[in-house]
Amino acid sequence: MKISIVIPVYNEEAGFQQFFDGVFLPELHKLKLKNYEIILVDDGSRDNTLKILQKIADKTKKLKTKRIKVLALSRNFGKEMALTAGIRTATGDAVITLDADGQQPPEKIGDFIKAWRDGALIVTGVRNKFKKHALIPKLGSKLFYIMMKAFAGSRTVPGETDFRLLDRSIVEEFNHLTEHERITRGLIDWMGFEQTYIYYDYGNRLAGKPSYNFVKLTKLAINSFVSLSITPLIIFGYLGVFITIASFLIGSFVIVEQWILNDPLGLNWTGPTQLAIFISFLVGIVLISQALTALYISHIHAETKNRPLYIIDKQKSRNL
Repeated sequence: MKISIVIPVYNEEAGFQQFFDGVFLPELHKLKLKNYEIILVDDGSRDNTLKILQKIADKTKKLKTKRIKVLALSRNFGKEMALTAGIRTATGDAVITLDADGQQPPEKIGDFIKAWRDGALIVTGVRNKFKKHALIPKLGSKLFYIMMKAFAGSRTVPGETDFRLLDRSIVEEFNHLTEHERITRGLIDWMGFEQTYIYYDYGNRLAGKPSYNFVKLTKLAINSFVSLSITPLIIFGYLGVFITIASFLIGSFVIVEQWILNDPLGLNWTGPTQLAIFISFLVGIVLISQALTALYISHIHAETKNRPLYIIDKQKSRNL
């Protein structure tokens, strides 16, 4: 059986060689795999990362083996597209996805393969705990998973990551998905197949700075909600219905109490107050209309996008 290991890489010049030679390869050699391939996906790095990857692949080519492949994207398409490109390129019976910064322990790959050989179709790595991370990223991560479960109806487990093993049957189904605004782990969860979870301690980067800053992480979270759920639209629709009904009832009460019964309760509804109630009624109608329009637009938008998810620079790639 063949194992494919996909590693997306972006601007990891400072630490990738250390990770690959000092951490990843020693753990891989311990497994004594007879048939495997390593797919290094360069996501349009702006430093010397691609040259490092090419040198690594060229060494294996001299040994008359193509176990290490470099997939060079023509520009930076984002980690999710890089993961997708690597998974689609992989030819193994099982595909493992792993980050290049050293935060996900390669020594767990053996446990992933064992679970797969025992019958698991999807093996998912879950952060058991952070080693040394700031409070805000931890809270942000927890909030993300809470919202995903509440709004997207996802089976996402708090702390799950892109450190995964996918059986070939799952890879074939995943390759049919064509969303442009995507989050890989969310799409895999959406497919609904049973998963086996392996917990690990989330480490620190070996070198360099994370490519995902607060802005990018926030954008990823928003794209996740939008692509996996229409619940936010529905919430605003319900909010519009609530405002409309509440303002209608209050307005009806004002008309009866103020104008028909001549204010027996002495509430003395002023003109600005009555105008505010009427405006609230109109706001509710607008919110309902916007929610309905947005639902139609979301369906049209999903059907009309047909650009490729990524573009491969074949001249810069290796061993494909």
